[in-house]
Amino acid sequence: MDTQKPLKLDILEMPFEGLAAYWLSIKKIMDTKKGRTIIDEERSHTEEPYILHLLETVFSSLSSDMIRRLAQVKKETQLEDYGRKIDLMRIAAFAIASGENPRITLVRMDSKFAAPLISEDRALDMATAMFDAIKPKGVNMNILLSVNHKLMADRLLVKLLFFVMYSRREGKQSLERFLPHLGSRFFSEAVALAIDNFEADFLAYHLKSIRDNAVTETGRKMDMAMEMSLAIRNKLAYEDVFRIARAYLP
Repeated sequence: MDTQKPLKLDILEMPFEGLAAYWLSIKKIMDTKKGRTIIDEERSHTEEPYILHLLETVFSSLSSDMIRRLAQVKKETQLEDYGRKIDLMRIAAFAIASGENPRITLVRMDSKFAAPLISEDRALDMATAMFDAIKPKGVNMNILLSVNHKLMADRLLVKLLFFVMYSRREGKQSLERFLPHLGSRFFSEAVALAIDNFEADFLAYHLKSIRDNAVTETGRKMDMAMEMSLAIRNKLAYEDVFRIARAYLP
């Protein structure tokens, strides 16, 4: 592990094996003379919310019971956020497949929150502005068009609304040129299916199943990470930490 470079961790998308390898590498380094400094380095480099939470709490003076309670709260919060953002992508994919009015799409997106993140006029204006933003030669489409669960919800909503508006104005086949820049595997595959004329209702059901499976699997990865990090805190042998990981590996 190179602790001099920011770690590109993503608990939603990384496999169980990759996450287990991360914590096992932490264990190896913790057992050397470098010891505790690795935790400080990881905290400064890691942006993945749940893993950062564990680094900040597990290796603190908090009791194990408190750590478990806080980890459960963080898990619930993150899974709710991930599920909501995937749902926004699902709503947008349905709208693209069905040719839905973008204003109706926006209302359905707003229903995923206790209150609208942004006013209708502002959301539509910002999404409309993206039509001009993609025109200049050399514009970085990967940054401009990329959608994923790491974006702030309001930014994600506006970007998704743009794709719905573009599809309705230019036809869903016109979105094909954007596929390499969409970032999210979930959304890019959903748009590809819409372009291939899969029925909107089928697409919505299919994507709901993928969402549920992704959230469930991510929850198990979070549980594995918590148990492995607590085992490291409690100075269990490397082989025992590995045994914990194997219990979660599919």
